[in-house]
Amino acid sequence: MKVGTPEKFIVKGKRLDGRAPDEIRPIKIEAGVLKRADGSARVEWGGNIAVAACYGPREVHPRHMAKPDKAVLRINYNMAPFSVSDRKRPGTDRRSMEISKVTSEALEPVVFTHLYPNTAIDVFVEILNAAAGTRCTGITAASVAIADAGIPMKDLVPACAAGKVGGEIVVDLCDIEDNFGEADLPMAIIPRTGDISLLQMDGNFTPSEFKKAFEMAKTGCEQVYKVQMDALRNKYGKME
Repeated sequence: MKVGTPEKFIVKGKRLDGRAPDEIRPIKIEAGVLKRADGSARVEWGGNIAVAACYGPREVHPRHMAKPDKAVLRINYNMAPFSVSDRKRPGTDRRSMEISKVTSEALEPVVFTHLYPNTAIDVFVEILNAAAGTRCTGITAASVAIADAGIPMKDLVPACAAGKVGGEIVVDLCDIEDNFGEADLPMAIIPRTGDISLLQMDGNFTPSEFKKAFEMAKTGCEQVYKVQMDALRNKYGKME
């Protein structure tokens, strides 16, 4: 057992933070929080706070990166130095580059990039406070920011993770569960088609555990999707 690992992660059906195994943390989303961005969103999810800003479509710099048949979707994910208890070194690191890449790949299938050839759509995701699950929080925020910018999309992309802690499958891991758990399964979906736009795994699941985690993460995504839609309705009025 790792030093500091809790003896039990689930006691009488409740996790260390009081949630049931299939319960996600409280989530709040607000669209249009930045006046100077073309589109923006703020997501508070458990202890996570993320702000996403979308700019574009706009001219591509450097120009050799432009694509003649579609826009280039560029995501820049960054964790603020003060977002974690052990101050993070400022600037881009390998983890930020990896999450930027997977976020772009998760969102690109829903954005009508073919409508804007030779342009760029830039989304900046800043994590202001980190408490496990920041990539899912960032994807969720970026999706709403793109929609807020008025860029046509097939659908929003919600994200959520499930994992294994103390041999039990739970959804939306908190800090302690993320630090001491045995496995993690972040997922992003396209709700209207049921397609999976992101699926990663860290750790080990048995086949039955993977199936359960997969279904729990997907259900979590569907719950996040409702909050995303509500955020846009709150700004633009009820959608028909």
